Amino acid sequence: MTSRPKLFNTVNAVLIGTISILCILPMLLVLMVSFTDEASIKQFGYQLFPTELSLDAYKLLLFGSTPLYRSYMISIFVTVVGTILAVTVTSMAGYTLAAKHIRYRNRLGLFFFITMVFNTGLVPWYLINLNLGLNNTIWALIIPSLVFNPFNLFLVRNYMSQIPASLTEAAKIDGASDFYIAFRIFFPLCMPVLATITLFYGIAYWNNWFNAIMLVDNEKLYPLQYLLFKLNSEISMIQQMQSSGAILGTQTLPQESVKMATAILTIGPVVLFYPFLQRYFIKGLLIGSLKE
Repeated sequence: MTSRPKLFNTVNAVLIGTISILCILPMLLVLMVSFTDEASIKQFGYQLFPTELSLDAYKLLLFGSTPLYRSYMISIFVTVVGTILAVTVTSMAGYTLAAKHIRYRNRLGLFFFITMVFNTGLVPWYLINLNLGLNNTIWALIIPSLVFNPFNLFLVRNYMSQIPASLTEAAKIDGASDFYIAFRIFFPLCMPVLATITLFYGIAYWNNWFNAIMLVDNEKLYPLQYLLFKLNSEISMIQQMQSSGAILGTQTLPQESVKMATAILTIGPVVLFYPFLQRYFIKGLLIGSLKE
């Protein structure tokens, strides 16, 4: 190897290493602030090497009166079940729009495209879910988001359009039904794009707190994101009332460290889930985005 390629590889390694460190530092800062004493944060600000450590934020979140563990299990259940159902529905719809022997598939595609441009609004959405009897049920956190995202649908449709039509014709000659062709031929060949939309749906379900605000009043059904949002809002309100003298109390609640601990607790499953789908992600997104 000549000196020029060696220099290029060295510079490239240093550049990528520097960028990697810059990406890791914010996450490390969030982690360290979550273990920092609240008084130290107010005095010195956010520190990568805090002067005083504290577990108050995690004690409040994990061992306080808030049922965090139950909300964690609800979020995991909603994410797993909702993602599986959403990916299944989206995949079947994508096969319908990609199969050239299905009539009116282009008109159906136009119908789904219109839903990307026009929105019916919040009131019809709420009334439909209310009339379906979803209020204060676990399905209120799943079904409203189950109707597939048109963007994900077109990713799957475009990816499936790259599969040779000869496979479908050969299967039809052998007597295979559309159900068999979809689940035994198309879906196994579309693992990259299916893994991509699985990641999209999984993150969307995990971070969804809007459905809980609109459709759930029962505290036993609060997902993790909404519960932590509610807890942070209550801590902020209590501190404002203490500073204004509306309520008496000298105990300082760990508001800033709770925010960072909340980020650590909520990002964990996503960080663990992403590496398993990373090798499919770029390929599925690029090929699925190509126009038919």
